[in-house]
Amino acid sequence: MGRATAKAPMDKPAALNAPLFHQLIEQLAAKGRSVVLDLGAASTPMLSLLGRSHCLVEIADLGCDDAIDRLNAEAPADVLVTLAESLLPRHKAGADVDFVFCWDLLNYLKPEAITVLMRAIVARSRPGTRAHVLIAYSDRSMPDRPGRFVPTEDLKLVNHAAPAAETAAPRYSPELLRRIMRGMEIEHARLLANGMQEFLFRVKR
Repeated sequence: MGRATAKAPMDKPAALNAPLFHQLIEQLAAKGRSVVLDLGAASTPMLSLLGRSHCLVEIADLGCDDAIDRLNAEAPADVLVTLAESLLPRHKAGADVDFVFCWDLLNYLKPEAITVLMRAIVARSRPGTRAHVLIAYSDRSMPDRPGRFVPTEDLKLVNHAAPAAETAAPRYSPELLRRIMRGMEIEHARLLANGMQEFLFRVKR
């Protein structure tokens, strides 16, 4: 019987330096009591990081196919707004949102879906609330499902999503995002080493 050969170790996902994510975490730590809305799935490292600050964390987990397909469906705007509100955690009185982590979710939504989702988020946010967004920008293709970004101890981001097929990237421009992210404005933007554009948006009202 031949001796079994050891399997080669799988490559670890590369850690991405995301300066605006780092900046947002520093703002969160300095703010004191705050409410964080995470549009991605819960992860132990992210919850542990947020646990260092005095904040309430709400998890929406909109990256699943069902939520994306429902938001992208052809329907009247008022129906989609009601749907977007129903997909978010129930809004509690006195718990307006201060920080939003969108990750790369917006790449998988049509412009109309982004508008209604942001309308629902702005409605439960304080003036000056900040939203962190990653947009597929340089590459013409992207994985066909959202990433699962997890922070490292030094506040870099690692995408732990399983390998996926490729699909065309919408490559939303800053100009288009300004139009469809109603109620928000771009505060900062950075082009990252992986070709994604990192944004911080701020609620205007």
